[in-house]
Amino acid sequence: MPDFFGTLSELSANKTVCGPERLVFCFPETFVRGSRGGFLCGFGRFLPVFRPGRALPERKKGRGGKEAGGEEREMKKILKIALLQLTPCGSLRENLEKGRTACEEAKKLGAEIALFPEMWSNGYRIGGETREWNGDAVAADDAFVETFGRLAGELNMAIAITFLEKTKRGPRNALTLFDRRGERRMVYAKVHTCDFGAERALIPGEDFYVAELDTSCGKVKVGAMICFDREFPESARILMLKGAELILVPNACPMEINRLAQLRARAYENMLAIATCNYPDTVPDCNGNSSVFDGVAYLPGQAGSRDTCLLQADGREGIYLAGIDLEQLRRYRNTEVHGNAYRHPKKYGLLTEEKIESPFLRKDYRA
Repeated sequence: MPDFFGTLSELSANKTVCGPERLVFCFPETFVRGSRGGFLCGFGRFLPVFRPGRALPERKKGRGGKEAGGEEREMKKILKIALLQLTPCGSLRENLEKGRTACEEAKKLGAEIALFPEMWSNGYRIGGETREWNGDAVAADDAFVETFGRLAGELNMAIAITFLEKTKRGPRNALTLFDRRGERRMVYAKVHTCDFGAERALIPGEDFYVAELDTSCGKVKVGAMICFDREFPESARILMLKGAELILVPNACPMEINRLAQLRARAYENMLAIATCNYPDTVPDCNGNSSVFDGVAYLPGQAGSRDTCLLQADGREGIYLAGIDLEQLRRYRNTEVHGNAYRHPKKYGLLTEEKIESPFLRKDYRA
């Protein structure tokens, strides 16, 4: 973990606005022993700059302090996730190089997992015809994807790389999760494709998966859903039932109050953490606001509920780091009432009914 304390006053005085080529690396106050609050940010090879504001809103700034209780934390208990809220370039090769640099910088900040926004291989450049999608698609074993596998092994950091996947049936909106040894742990394709738009040209995924990652915090069970998947409570519910403690969510759309509320609810009702990485506001129809919710609503000895939002980025391009207290999350899951603790599955038969009636009939729906 880099030590920025020596330049804190310099950083605070520098209000420079970041150019589009610069990457911002942020981490909340609870990550660094003895921090004096707020965010400390730096630019790997660029000039350091302090950027207060929406990356950690004032109303949330005190939450981390209260949660920490003023006590020092052992760093090994905090699972650090880097959200690579990046502006894509104009080609596959440029996206590969920019993505590689972002992963290297995320590792310097101590990240255990790096997450890209949706379909990073082409920057979610969507076309209206299948042939346009096919032109951008790459196979799951393509050099683009495999490069991030090798990089994960070199950096000793898990990487969730997203891409438009070429398959025999057609292109898919996919994510491959490599563990810190560079081993492929999961290939997931978006189940809920946006069939009301250009994504109708894509082949939907068939299932949801959970993989076990070996980290410095121990083994962690990780699932994935992509963008529109989060709008269906069944997605996160199935992942919880399969054992997920953390769900990774690549995204490419405006993360406004209602979508952020969805993520908060999914984390709360399933008692798990959800990390979402979106494109910054430099990308059309996107606004940044990448986020992490840890799902822990109540703490022993604390009256009322706590804010489960660990981090909400602003709209600007950057690498945002959030830390999940896994021991706290696991204690909570072992004692609280949500998740699979008090469900009545025998009474939910209607949830698997395939019949659709008005007012939900849509001509472009496909099973």
